[in-house]
Amino acid sequence: MKKIVFATSNPHKLEELQAICKGHCDVEFVLPPQGFDPLENGKTFEENSLIKAREAAKISGLPALADDSGLCVDALNGAPGIHSARYAETPQKRIDKLLNVMKDKTNRNAKFVCVMTLVDSTGKTLCRKRGECHGFIAYSQAGTHGFGYDPIFTVEGKNCTMAELSEEEKNLISHRGRALEQILTFLKELH
Repeated sequence: MKKIVFATSNPHKLEELQAICKGHCDVEFVLPPQGFDPLENGKTFEENSLIKAREAAKISGLPALADDSGLCVDALNGAPGIHSARYAETPQKRIDKLLNVMKDKTNRNAKFVCVMTLVDSTGKTLCRKRGECHGFIAYSQAGTHGFGYDPIFTVEGKNCTMAELSEEEKNLISHRGRALEQILTFLKELH
């Protein structure tokens, strides 16, 4: 089995990735070594994804997969976007801040975006894929599954938030699931 470093310090993201991959590829995804702390100073999801992938490959000596993802809200000109994880100090404060900013907005359209970049052990880009999940910002929190903005993101075509879906349902439609599906297809074609 081939090892690929998943360039994150978020164990939730690794668990989600492993759940989506189960039985679909001959790859073991692992967390990067201690000291993984890339400077995410890109201006797009694509740039930040590449920065993280290259840093993980550099400190591990292994191929690396990175994702950069966030919530893009139409009424906020795409914000919080690449700053989604730094929008406020804690997950709950981020949710509260966004609900407060959106309280008088009628256009509540939003999308989760995920860009995944796969690099070899030298940092050379092998593949980059983008996944999106469309929906809108709810007026209040609902659900206990998932993480981040999931409790306030109502999924298009569903009458519930991302946090009200089971892990299996979420993985089928999520931005990360959609990007990863394309990466897995690429990995299968390599073998």
